[in-house]
Amino acid sequence: MGCVSSSQAKAEGGAVKKIRKPKPWKHPQPITRTQLIQLREEFWDTAPHYGGRKEIWDALRAAAEADITLAQAIVDSAGVIVQSSDLTVCYDERGAKYELPRYVLSEPTNMIRES
Repeated sequence: MGCVSSSQAKAEGGAVKKIRKPKPWKHPQPITRTQLIQLREEFWDTAPHYGGRKEIWDALRAAAEADITLAQAIVDSAGVIVQSSDLTVCYDERGAKYELPRYVLSEPTNMIRES
């Protein structure tokens, strides 16, 4: 009955979704740290071209690269609405959607250690 309005009121009242580390995941094929860094750089370089605001993309990148406590502070101060607590789906205050692949948020379980 009142679920929609009560959750809306809760969001406006400052009760925000706490972010957490993403669940362990596997890349389709094992990759090295260098390949992972390259994937991340390519994503962050092209992400703003898919829509949304550059300052939100910048905040999401900073949050993705920070520890959980700092990441929470970053998304809160940027006005990011966290849909998925692992940051894979977020929105800005205008309703633009931001989807982050798992590889920018954490390392895969099948990463190859470089010598």
